Amino acid sequence: MSNIELTIGGRPQRIACAPGQEGHIRKLGLLIDEALSQVAISGQSEARAFLYASLILADQVQELHKRLAEAETQPAPPAADMPPQLEAEIAEALEKLAQRLESAASHLEEAEPIA
Repeated sequence: MSNIELTIGGRPQRIACAPGQEGHIRKLGLLIDEALSQVAISGQSEARAFLYASLILADQVQELHKRLAEAETQPAPPAADMPPQLEAEIAEALEKLAQRLESAASHLEEAEPIA
């Protein structure tokens, strides 16, 4: 376990996390701190301020889920709308994938049957 220190709402917080996750946890801490800064803390308990910050973050997550669902129901744009460089990269990736599949199929055809 790694320990990192985050500053959220102007207060240092010591957090344990898995090794290699420090950067990710720091980014999450920044998101929380940003949401907390949108809440008028004066006159509220710390718990209440965190509740409002959580509601702000939950609203953002819900909006992203909604937009993702809408995007999934939209038809894909025709290839003509795709930038030529992207189209070339996709074609190259598909060609490499086709070669790998052909190679795997050849190996399977040559392999001894399992008894």
